[in-house]
Amino acid sequence: RSGVRDERLRETQAINKSLSALGDVIFASQQNTRDGKSKQHVPFRNSKLTYLLQDSLGGNSKTLMFVQVSPDPDDLIETLSTLEFGQRVANVQLKKATVNACASAPELDKENGSH
Repeated sequence: RSGVRDERLRETQAINKSLSALGDVIFASQQNTRDGKSKQHVPFRNSKLTYLLQDSLGGNSKTLMFVQVSPDPDDLIETLSTLEFGQRVANVQLKKATVNACASAPELDKENGSH
C-alpha cells in the first residue's frame, strides 16, 4: 500500500516483524500475570527488539510505551491497528517493581564486620 520497494520494503517488513514479536511477548506476559500457576514461555528471543527490551518488559522495572497515530483519513486502518495494540499494552499488569536500594559505605562496613 505504501509503494515502497527494495531496501525500504525490507526495512518496513523487519519493523513489522519486530512489532509482532513485541505483541507476542506482551500477550505471553499478560497470560502469566493472569494465571500465576501456568508459566507460559515468553518469547523474548524472537526478535532483536524484544531481546534487548527483555529487562524492561519482564524484569524489575516500570515501562512506558507511546504509540504514534496519523490524523490522515487514508491511514485509518493503520491508526486503528496501532490503537488496538496500545490498548493491549495498556491492559498488561506485570509484577510490581521494587526499589533496588544500595547500602551506604558505613552500612557495608558494618555488614562486613569492618570498623
